[in-house]
Amino acid sequence: MADNSLFRIKIRLSEMLVHGIIYFCASLSIILLAGIMGYVGYRGISSVNFKFLVEVPSTIKGTTGIAGNIVNTLYIIILTLLIAIPLGVGAAIYLNEYARPGRLVRLIEFTTETLSGIPSVVFGLFGYVFFGTTLKLGYSILAGALTLSLIILPLITRNTQEALKTVPESYRTGALGIGATKWHMIRTILLPSAMPGIITGIILSVGRIVGESAALLFTAGSGYLLPKFGRYGEGLLKKILQPGGTLTIELFLSMEKAKYDTAFAIAFVLLVIVLGINLLTKYLSVRLNVDKKDT
Repeated sequence: MADNSLFRIKIRLSEMLVHGIIYFCASLSIILLAGIMGYVGYRGISSVNFKFLVEVPSTIKGTTGIAGNIVNTLYIIILTLLIAIPLGVGAAIYLNEYARPGRLVRLIEFTTETLSGIPSVVFGLFGYVFFGTTLKLGYSILAGALTLSLIILPLITRNTQEALKTVPESYRTGALGIGATKWHMIRTILLPSAMPGIITGIILSVGRIVGESAALLFTAGSGYLLPKFGRYGEGLLKKILQPGGTLTIELFLSMEKAKYDTAFAIAFVLLVIVLGINLLTKYLSVRLNVDKKDT
């Protein structure tokens, strides 16, 4: 009995030690995040106001703003998602539902995982040479969006694959058993059931797009002007082929020019955007899971 009691005491002590280390690591990560957000907020929030968000930099007018960079960021996000979502979701459907397990599938999955590990600056160099020079897109929002689509494609593909794998096999067999075609089954049953995971991957991809700078520095350029609407709104489309610096590019350039107040203000705006994206991801995941259970 004494040995058992001593053994139990040792187990309790080891568990307490492990729990203490785990809680310390978790608390440290929270403290680091709070410290970064607090410092950036302290340095940047005083420079953020309505004019800063709706004006563009002008030496003549003496204004400093990020309206053009916000619009460019929206352009980059929309174009990148329009390119990457069909490719990523389509590739995941093929790998999970149509392709037979074998060397080809393993090769595609290995390639996808390798792409996700390549530094973004390498994508930027490739985008500059291929999209900018070979395809003659130059420094443009379209070249940046095409480059970023290569970066987020593995993320969307892998998240969609994992989401499709969580759908019970009985859904597939039941739909096929009542005479549904495979594509009808995928479109009406599998994709709606896997939608929470797919949406999560897409929103996380948006966060990656917002925080990217190295790849865009080589492809999208650093333009900060707002698009001109034109008589029939053609300026909005022409903007796609013009240089456009995102918020992260402007942050980098502000640090280079020693404009620290502007840099911290942009950093604060970026933190708010990223925090909003994470909260939106959490909300949509919970909401879609609740709706799926109700149905």
